Amino acid sequence: MTNQEYIQHYLEYIKFEKRLSPLTVKNYHRDIESLLEIFPKKILIEFSIDDIRKSVSTFHSRGLNGKSLSRMISAWRGLFDFLNQRFNFKHNPTLGISAPKDKKQLPQTLSIDQTMKLVSINDTSFLGIRDHAIIELFYSSGLRLSELINLKIQDINFEDGTVSVLGKGSKSRIVPAGKNAIGAIQKWIALRNTIKNINEKDSILFLSRFGKCLTARAIQYRLKIWAIKQGIPENIHPHLLRHSFATHILQSSQDLRAVQELLGHANISTTQIYTHLDFQHLSKIYDRSHPRAKKK
Repeated sequence: MTNQEYIQHYLEYIKFEKRLSPLTVKNYHRDIESLLEIFPKKILIEFSIDDIRKSVSTFHSRGLNGKSLSRMISAWRGLFDFLNQRFNFKHNPTLGISAPKDKKQLPQTLSIDQTMKLVSINDTSFLGIRDHAIIELFYSSGLRLSELINLKIQDINFEDGTVSVLGKGSKSRIVPAGKNAIGAIQKWIALRNTIKNINEKDSILFLSRFGKCLTARAIQYRLKIWAIKQGIPENIHPHLLRHSFATHILQSSQDLRAVQELLGHANISTTQIYTHLDFQHLSKIYDRSHPRAKKK
């Protein structure tokens, strides 16, 4: 059996048995092909731990960071585990291999004033009304880009002011949406209903003026356009609004578990990065509250 036949069996396994999302399957496939590019003439059963080490070193020298390398190693490890179980391969060459650690970088966030300036869109055009609803929802609910793209009209509960979200790993959660976001979405839906040639079976919330689903790149581009129009100098992207959402909630509530639930993080250690962002806020509280910190 050829390498490509082995890989195809694995991709079908993670797609149909493990039920991973199409995007995850695509990423795994890309990472596995990257490994074979380093050793184009080697068959999978011949791979050794030294080959994996060389691959990690090669990609690291090309500028890949620790997070990307960890993802690649995970994809390779899953493939070899599958080949051991299904095709009686004798060993997994990725065992004991880990990616180089990166310096911990804190995510960028917007200040509350900057965020308020960004969402204060006063534009009654088609794009203005739609994009206002998108930006309000990003910031009000802390959604990932993929989550927003796949939202359906029926996912919005206007009575409760909540949104049903299908997140990573096909895990669903319900998040609140502020009244401003709900109001912006209602205006958008009224306009959406005027779009011609919408497929009646397609209930995706955000569409183009031609009734097509928006791509991730289209939404990223629109955010950059609005940042320029609203006079925000930072590099605005959807995840920046998610980071800002989490940081602002944590500053007000100091409830890390609540932020974890709202963001849909499986592990609270992922959420804990926002406690570092909140240090300046905590310092101000200390200065105001601690007897030894108070100025005369």
